[in-house]
Amino acid sequence: MDSWTEKSNGRSVFKFKLVAVEEEIDQPPSGISIGSPGRIIPTSVKLEVWKRDGGKCVMCGATDELHFDHIIPVAKGGTSLSADNIQLLCARHNLEKRDRIE
Repeated sequence: MDSWTEKSNGRSVFKFKLVAVEEEIDQPPSGISIGSPGRIIPTSVKLEVWKRDGGKCVMCGATDELHFDHIIPVAKGGTSLSADNIQLLCARHNLEKRDRIE
């Protein structure tokens, strides 16, 4: 993942670019907490979703600021272990969706 900081309206804004890699890394570096284990999406699932969705937001086709989104949220019984429940969304569409099931 590439990341950098830029100034926007006088404030620092953290930007990142998600890049798919082939290596298996399913655990965060030590000292980093990412929430409950049920939310962790295995690398193999991420790669499958990335290939299936063509590295683009499924709503608008954007290729930047992409998020792996649970179609059925974990809090509502969704799983992180199946590509059938994960999709790529740009930040705008992921924030609009929030925890709704669409």
